[in-house]
Amino acid sequence: MNAVVKKVWGYRHIVLVVLWLLYIINYFDRMAVLTFLPFIQKDLDLTPVELGQLASVFFFAYSLAQVTAGFLADKIGPKKVMNIAIIVFTAVTALTGVVKTFGQFLALRIGLGLGEGHHFAPACRTINNWFPMAERGRSVSFFATSWAVAPAIVPVLVTSLSFYFFGGEWRPVFYVLAIPGLIGIFALWYFIANTPKEMLDRGRLDKAEYAYITSEQTEQGEAVATDKEAKKKDIGIFLKDGYFYVYTLLLFCQLAVYWGTTTWLTTFLVKQHGLDLKQMGFFASVPYIVAFFAMMLGGWLMDKVMHRMKPVAIIAYLGCIPVLWMLGAVEKGQTGMLLTALLLVGFFINLNFGTVYAYVQKRYPQEVVGSATGLSNGIGQMGSFVSPLVAGYLVKVGTDGSQDFSNVFIFFAIAAAVAALCAIILKENTVKETNEVAADEKQAVI
Repeated sequence: MNAVVKKVWGYRHIVLVVLWLLYIINYFDRMAVLTFLPFIQKDLDLTPVELGQLASVFFFAYSLAQVTAGFLADKIGPKKVMNIAIIVFTAVTALTGVVKTFGQFLALRIGLGLGEGHHFAPACRTINNWFPMAERGRSVSFFATSWAVAPAIVPVLVTSLSFYFFGGEWRPVFYVLAIPGLIGIFALWYFIANTPKEMLDRGRLDKAEYAYITSEQTEQGEAVATDKEAKKKDIGIFLKDGYFYVYTLLLFCQLAVYWGTTTWLTTFLVKQHGLDLKQMGFFASVPYIVAFFAMMLGGWLMDKVMHRMKPVAIIAYLGCIPVLWMLGAVEKGQTGMLLTALLLVGFFINLNFGTVYAYVQKRYPQEVVGSATGLSNGIGQMGSFVSPLVAGYLVKVGTDGSQDFSNVFIFFAIAAAVAALCAIILKENTVKETNEVAADEKQAVI
């Protein structure tokens, strides 16, 4: 029976699609700011350093929120935490349209980071609760495509809204973006439950699918989410695991590359390559169009071919090094080369983006996945904070006001090299008990 349920569409897939849509809404808000960054810079008369500070402060707040989000998801349930997150970032997005000063913008960026930062770990915990181990690589990879799809469509959408409906103004766009947030609040309330057991009790999940979702957990000796004893599982399982910190450094570097590139891409296209509003919207979307397919390929390779995250990660990071370097070296006017570099960057940066988050779910017991995801992503997101900030100081401003980003992309390439080294070191054995961690590390040495 399990084999049959595995092949058909089930309620777990509805949960996954809704989580995916909710995270696209999350990305709409942050990507809209990054898309209009060069024009916000002009309106508020900001320097590249101030622009980097505005980008980075979001990720500082976002990083802190990741840690609390993970623990809250384990304690009060992921649905409640996601609901608070969506309400907060929807309100902050609407207020972004009225910002007048650097200080006001700074405060809103912190608010947006705190709101959006409480969304990711609970979403991962929900996927963990709803999908058996054999499907987590693909389910997390599909979820991760939300941060490929959103960046692919947001630049085109918001620049089109600005150009065709608001006369090139960026402020009214943020008022419009509050509408998807309100829709998301309703979708979360109606479609999502913390565990399959809740939907089984409501009659919206059939017993066969429930048995398929939970049977593998039982076979592996993992307790279901409703088991009171399971909730007391010691977080030392991952805190005492040395490879958890290697993984966290890898995540730090990957997020530094991804968000460093994403943050500065529109400004790079406008300032170094002289693209106008409409051209920039198209070129800024290019890396994320291919990113969707890269993420799905990475998940398929992990689940069906390699059965591990590590080989996918090594391919991704080693590929990032030359293409990031190449992107920063493309000269103005070489649109063909620019387009090629953007496509390659989008592919290699995102190949491992879904599978990297499946690592925690495969290595640690279900009961601590929220905490492990929150802590690792919280520390890892500091890469998102550091990277745009450092990049702001690496931009070379000419006497004529021109800007050169070649050093910025060299910096991103170095971060990718560190991530590759971490991937080589990383081990993926499953850790079930605290006292097994030491044995696992001993076996790795032997």
